[in-house]
Amino acid sequence: MDQNRLDQLALNFISGIGSYSIKQLVSYCGSAEAVFKTPKSKLLKIPGIGPSTAELIVNQRPFEKAEKELKRADDEGVQILLYSDSAYPKNLKHINDAPALLYYKGTAPLNDRKIVAIVGTRKATTYGKEITEQLVSDLKAHNALIVSGLAYGIDICAHKAALNNNLDTIGVMASGINVVYPSVHREAANKMLSQGGLLTEHSYDVKPDPHKFPARNRIIAGMADAIVIVEAAKKGGALITAEVANGYSRDVFAVPGNLGMSYSEGCNNLIKSNKAHLFTSVKDIEYIMNWEASTDAVNTTLDFSSLDEQEVLVVKQLSDHKEGILMDNLSWQTQLPINLLASILLNLEFKGFVNSLPGKKFKLATR
Repeated sequence: MDQNRLDQLALNFISGIGSYSIKQLVSYCGSAEAVFKTPKSKLLKIPGIGPSTAELIVNQRPFEKAEKELKRADDEGVQILLYSDSAYPKNLKHINDAPALLYYKGTAPLNDRKIVAIVGTRKATTYGKEITEQLVSDLKAHNALIVSGLAYGIDICAHKAALNNNLDTIGVMASGINVVYPSVHREAANKMLSQGGLLTEHSYDVKPDPHKFPARNRIIAGMADAIVIVEAAKKGGALITAEVANGYSRDVFAVPGNLGMSYSEGCNNLIKSNKAHLFTSVKDIEYIMNWEASTDAVNTTLDFSSLDEQEVLVVKQLSDHKEGILMDNLSWQTQLPINLLASILLNLEFKGFVNSLPGKKFKLATR
């Protein structure tokens, strides 16, 4: 059993410690294993780690639980994707509150493709369903990955439309990977395992409590290149997804609806307040996202011959973040301690490979 994966999973099983704290701990200590070996006095010097958190780390050692979880996942064909893994969704890595790990069961690659999230009201109208089905059908030309929340209404309509159009589709869950909610969507969820997959940040057997759904929505928004809100009331999960997506600088689209109808109010308000682009057809997405234009990979011609192994690792990680990345997040992804990473970044800046930005943020230099 991979000790590093076991240690990182064990951190997630410490009650009261969230993903952000886990990433901070690993960044400053150098590895998950080192976190458990670090004295409490030194843990307290890490930003954001207070006495109660340090006490939990010192006293809670949930390795047995983590070992059982890893074995179960392996037996059931479930991947546990760590934040530092190459298979972890790259788009999601760009957000500060990204999960430290994900459970994934499926066949679809989660990177290097166009990803569209489609969400909306649970009380979808015939109009909303027709728009969703047409949108997914039109996205077939781009071989897009369709992401939604497996919920009633627009969500399940998007998943089923993707299946019917031979497109991969991912259901992001607010429960454990083995707890399909609502249960009436189990048949569709089973089909998605061979044409997409299921994804969650929660461990086995976790129930879909109400407070978990807004957190689930941040994964949907974070994974996607574009988010389309098909129908939404004045309040609801779809609007939460739109707000989160705007905070992540994602492009949000909203389908306009009839005035005075409750299921149209949310989308119309998003458009009116300039929080979403007007969606009339897939051409709107193609125009805004510039999907018809060919784009070359960033810095694919970089000459690594003058760099050492650690410098190459840092440069390759930076190439995945066109707008730059915070040093703490880069430390997590490269598994390099903050003090060592700072030295490497300084050397790369002298060599002309890296530009430093305000707020301890770095990006690859244009060459």
